[in-house]
Amino acid sequence: MTEADPAAVVRAHLAAFTGGDLAGLLAGFTDDAVFVTGTTVARGAAELADLFGGAIAGLAPRLTVRSLLADGDRVAAELREDLVVDGEPRTYAIAGFYRLRGGRIAAAKIYREGSAEL
Repeated sequence: MTEADPAAVVRAHLAAFTGGDLAGLLAGFTDDAVFVTGTTVARGAAELADLFGGAIAGLAPRLTVRSLLADGDRVAAELREDLVVDGEPRTYAIAGFYRLRGGRIAAAKIYREGSAEL
């Protein structure tokens, strides 16, 4: 079996998030994945579903890749995030760092320009 291209895995994750495809997004994570953004830490499928489901439903997020670098099982991405908070559009610069295992995301740490907390 050929290992999935790490850059393609992360791009698929970002596309699923932007497209509101929660099932597709969750399928890209390992069962024990950890996702950190700001003070929020989500571990495992149930917590990831809560985190991403709430973001997709409440913020209408759109992520655009500015640059993406992959090295082995690690991926770093510079992103633009457009979303809506309390009816107002906002744009942020984001840096995301991903570690993959078995062709799926095992860990991610996300940094948003300014504050990760909305």
